[in-house]
Amino acid sequence: MNALLEAIERIRAEVCALHAELTRNGLVVWTAGNVSARVPGHDLLVIKPSGVSYGDLTPELMVVTDLFGTPVDGEWGNPLLAPSSDTAAHAYVYRHMPEVGGVVHTHSSYATAWAARGEPIPCVLTMMGDEFGGEIPVGPFALIGDDSIGQGIVATLQGSTSPAVLMKNHGPFTIGKDARAAVKAAVMCEEVAKTVHLSRQLGEPLPLDPALIDALYARYQNVYGQ
Repeated sequence: MNALLEAIERIRAEVCALHAELTRNGLVVWTAGNVSARVPGHDLLVIKPSGVSYGDLTPELMVVTDLFGTPVDGEWGNPLLAPSSDTAAHAYVYRHMPEVGGVVHTHSSYATAWAARGEPIPCVLTMMGDEFGGEIPVGPFALIGDDSIGQGIVATLQGSTSPAVLMKNHGPFTIGKDARAAVKAAVMCEEVAKTVHLSRQLGEPLPLDPALIDALYARYQNVYGQ
């Protein structure tokens, strides 16, 4: 087995397993949502097939495409299955943000409610300072079908510390150095969206000082953990 085939099999297994995290954390319903991962060193990505229930997903069903979203034939391709309808958006991100190794899209309830309002989630929690380094921004409205959503993601997140964007009237997209990091960002995005919403029912949340946010972000990204 050559190195590329081994890499694709490993990433297919990882991407399949990470989809279970979306259901486990209540971020998706029915067949909505998707996880993708870049194949390191190659202009390829692995993504969920379109319209397949989460309970039916297996590593072999994960679709391999190029970085324009075109399914790849061959011994490690799966030309019988169409990739997710969001593949063009994922592919655009990978083409224009080479540091990104994973992309996630969900319609999680609280984050999507903020997206429906077209309102960024303000940084009023230390958890947000840690994970996002500031507010979670809103990206422009765009229809599914081409790479317009991807263009909005890139335009909003390039140069931002946030790994999450709320695409207006649509829902959250998250990025990460790998697919697992992007899934973590999606889980955290929904958690803070919920908490800040609940806080606003009691009154206006207290903003964090920008210098404190910078300190929280630097510590969490560079010191926290093993």
